Amino acid sequence: MSAPVVLIHGWGGSYQRTWSGTGMVDLLADDGRRAIGVDLLGHGDAPKPSDPAAYVDLTQRVIDAIPPLGPVDGVGFSLGAMTLLQLMCRQPTRFGRVVIAGVGDGLFTREVGRSEQVALALEGKGEASDIAVQALAEYGRSEGNDPIALAACMRRPDPPDLITAERLGAVTATVLVVIGDEDFAAPADQLAAAFPNGTLKVLRKTDHFATPESFGFVDAVLRFLA
Repeated sequence: MSAPVVLIHGWGGSYQRTWSGTGMVDLLADDGRRAIGVDLLGHGDAPKPSDPAAYVDLTQRVIDAIPPLGPVDGVGFSLGAMTLLQLMCRQPTRFGRVVIAGVGDGLFTREVGRSEQVALALEGKGEASDIAVQALAEYGRSEGNDPIALAACMRRPDPPDLITAERLGAVTATVLVVIGDEDFAAPADQLAAAFPNGTLKVLRKTDHFATPESFGFVDAVLRFLA
């Protein structure tokens, strides 16, 4: 029997919007795969605290959703990918096959200031000149989202155990890193190379927000998990 697949959305998304609404859940079912849905804290049907400290560890809702034992695969996009990476660092043998999308080499350098700019833009405080900040803020204000909770999520403190290339080097999963060539998170070569069993897939003419519903992404995920 095939392992279930946990699907983790990005910042400002939800399981329904990112995975169910785009058809990924149904396509996985057609392949005989059971999807496990997760709404990260501050998103979808999850609680939406306004304290940034509440978001320091987003992995717990994933841990609560997946089976305690047995094989499990995963697909994470953007914030969901970072959450999945953190869990993989802590439990390097837990997953079988994993797709990491919408994050890149910047994960290791941690650009300072952009998160606060997005949070301020969500609160209507100041004009954002950075195109990526503008896009994120607009996405965060879309229907169904709670801008206050999303701003708090943006301001979350760093966990004490940061994701590093060295920690990812202990992961036993087979990993596919997917990034659009027009994604502000690109490139992702160093990220893919950090895994002992990692490969990189670059989607042509694809930006960050278009990734989850792009044909190239969906096709890559289904082929990889097959």
